[in-house]
Amino acid sequence: MMMRQPSLSLWGSRLLLGAMAAVLSVAGLTPAAAETKLTVYTALEAEELEPLRKAFRAEHPDIDINWVRDSTGIITAKMLAEIDAGNPQADVFLGTSATSLLVVDGKGMLLPYAPKGLDKLDSKFRDARNPPHWVGVDAYAAVLCYNTVEAGKFNLPKPSSWQDLLDPVYRGHLVMPNPNSSGTGFLTVSSWIQIMGEDAAWGFMDSIHENMARYTHSGSKPCRLAAAGEHALGISFVFRGAKLIKKGAPIELVLPKEGVGWEVEASGILKTSKKIEAAKTLIDWHISPAAMKVFNDYLPILAIPEIAKPVEHFPENTLDMMIENDFGWAASNRKRILSEWQKRYDSKSEPKS
Repeated sequence: MMMRQPSLSLWGSRLLLGAMAAVLSVAGLTPAAAETKLTVYTALEAEELEPLRKAFRAEHPDIDINWVRDSTGIITAKMLAEIDAGNPQADVFLGTSATSLLVVDGKGMLLPYAPKGLDKLDSKFRDARNPPHWVGVDAYAAVLCYNTVEAGKFNLPKPSSWQDLLDPVYRGHLVMPNPNSSGTGFLTVSSWIQIMGEDAAWGFMDSIHENMARYTHSGSKPCRLAAAGEHALGISFVFRGAKLIKKGAPIELVLPKEGVGWEVEASGILKTSKKIEAAKTLIDWHISPAAMKVFNDYLPILAIPEIAKPVEHFPENTLDMMIENDFGWAASNRKRILSEWQKRYDSKSEPKS
């Protein structure tokens, strides 16, 4: 019986595959390993994700990022639930609050790692241990978004302090994030406790609760609601307010004179990752000047201060108004603070979507 000869197209396909395999072999890769996909849990704002991914891929085309994004409180709760179940899914926890990283680290889950360029970071933006368990790139701060048009309709004066917000004139006009869901909400509540002391801060929150229209599950939503005129004032964070002003929203940003809470947007590698080398590559890049230039499009307070440029509509005194924040204290007391807040004030929280 005569054997049927392979067609020219089949031979061509085999030659092409062989050539590809040879190229990959020279590069030290196999076809299956040509691209590594990292699962990265994050609380970065949605519009930051694709620019960061593109910039990273431009330098490291062999590694891709699968973002899993939510508000800080929600993504942290997801991470902790997976850890407690013995089934963590993330390779990297990137762009969330240092407090959240410390909570995860308290479970023994972060890999000690000194990324390339660590010596260039301001000490406030890294774990003090050597090697550090987490590193950060920038800082975000709380702010009050004040809608000048809505305020005019109801004769609401522009506040200058947190205490001003206890005036009954603001009743029903104020919104803020639920600290159980939002990192901005938690840094605001923990900053009040650090500024005022425990007893005075809970008394303050009892009073401001009377003026609160609702608590949102997103840190940016109170400012968006203020910008849209649904409420006159929203406790949010500066990044979102600056973006909304740039789009033409009739809001002004107020940094209360007692000071504002803030957080480092920090990152760390999960010990359980099966892609440790790729994860290290991402963390190396994430604190590099190239990455910080992308972050600087959104935030002006960087871990390498000398490369930071001003961001339009950010109050110039933002850095001066940021309190001396004790991240270790906030992490250690986080569960207790959130439980007490939930018990006292959750009745005005929006339903979770």
